[in-house]
Amino acid sequence: MPFLKAARRNPSRSALLDDKSKKCGRRATVFSVHGDQYAGEWLNNQKHGWGVQVRKQSGTIYNGEWKMGKRDGYGTCSVLLADAKTYAKKYCGEWKNGKKHGHGTYWYNSFSVYEGEWREDRRSGWGRMRFDGGDIYEGEWMKDKEHGLGTRCYANGNRYEGSWRDGDKSGKGKLFYCRGGRLYEGLWVRGEPKCGTLQDFEGDHPAKCPVPQVKLANMEMVLQEARLAHLPS
Repeated sequence: MPFLKAARRNPSRSALLDDKSKKCGRRATVFSVHGDQYAGEWLNNQKHGWGVQVRKQSGTIYNGEWKMGKRDGYGTCSVLLADAKTYAKKYCGEWKNGKKHGHGTYWYNSFSVYEGEWREDRRSGWGRMRFDGGDIYEGEWMKDKEHGLGTRCYANGNRYEGSWRDGDKSGKGKLFYCRGGRLYEGLWVRGEPKCGTLQDFEGDHPAKCPVPQVKLANMEMVLQEARLAHLPS
């Protein structure tokens, strides 16, 4: 029986031209119809490796690593300042699949800044935030809000140490009234103290008028009932 050799199929001219036109390796600046430009490495016609992209409409520059067309790895994003006509850093750190992910620093303005962990463009994990009003929070975050254990130092000198939930003091915590020399320790619910103890402590400015002692037959039972009433199970 004769052996039939399969017919060889040669790729069409258009397929060959399309394959050759795919950008791979390092290229010079490539301009888009919208005025954007990119200079860096490519793979199969997608940004891949190290490169710099300038977006005209949003006025941003990204300088860093790419993976299959998306920001991925380490990179810096800067924004154009309209008045000064210069660029200022907005975010510097790790990226994944086009979003801030990992450890990085984000500048909200010249004073307010966050440094810590990110998950899919949101502050999540451990981080330190300096707010416009002068407050500083250091602790755990989840979905852009203080959540978990953390400490917030207020601009007026007071300090809170304890548990947070969805951006509010919630659970067990201590609030030091440093100028008054007093300490509240107890239960918090949605930012409000619910049940606890208030006492003097040796601070920079101890209280002139001592807090009167409150005597309960069973203080721990009262605190336990408050926790059961306010804290989620």
